[in-house]
Amino acid sequence: MTEPIFQLKNCTVTVNQGTPEQINILDDVNLDIFAGDFITVLGSNGAGKSTLFNVIGGDLPLSSGKILLHGKDITHMSVARRTKFLSRVFQDPKMGTAPRMTVAENLLLSLKRGESRGLAPRHLKQNMGKFKQITSTMENGLEDRLNTATGKLSGGQRQALSFLMATIKRPEILLLDEHTAALDPQTSQQLMTATNNKIKQEKLTCLMITHHLDDALEYGNRLIVMDSGKITSDFSNEEKQKLTKKQMLNFFTDIDG
Repeated sequence: MTEPIFQLKNCTVTVNQGTPEQINILDDVNLDIFAGDFITVLGSNGAGKSTLFNVIGGDLPLSSGKILLHGKDITHMSVARRTKFLSRVFQDPKMGTAPRMTVAENLLLSLKRGESRGLAPRHLKQNMGKFKQITSTMENGLEDRLNTATGKLSGGQRQALSFLMATIKRPEILLLDEHTAALDPQTSQQLMTATNNKIKQEKLTCLMITHHLDDALEYGNRLIVMDSGKITSDFSNEEKQKLTKKQMLNFFTDIDG
């Protein structure tokens, strides 16, 4: 039987401990993630989706439970050390890039993710061909702006760059935190198509938070639904294919369809 590459075991995050406002924002969560999984994550605001990602990324410590990578306990591993195997793309296009550096310079930095490095760009010219090739896969003109400061890009181009930076050095775990939510519908769909192609071609293991029911149904091989800090449903690909938007709306409220 295939073993999971990443596991959450009885993971709980409690805030306001010892006060009347004490609450578990992540509540005894168990999740096995297998190589090649593309898991879409749904839930209303405050359901625990971002908390789940912050725990996986190491930004938020557990109150109890443990996290395993290939069976090894990494519960207390720092965010910096987790960048060796994990990448994350945030909702805000500005969060994943350095605005004063060019597109090519940002990509060069991402090649050194998880390694000790200086700030001075090195071997930039030698990598320009590679950078032009991968940016052309976004089909948004990014390949013609390799020498442009990232701060001058459109929001869609900048988010596409963030995605490329997160995947240029193949991560074992990729977290997409509503990475298309800040974009207009056409640009959002363009990036989502490129995202799905990249994940399929490179067989990436990915979790994606989305508020779009159509995307949750169309993409990925698993769907998990969160509510009140718990995973309330974990649908396989076969189960997911039988779901309708109407059925999914019954799971929760406050979702943008």
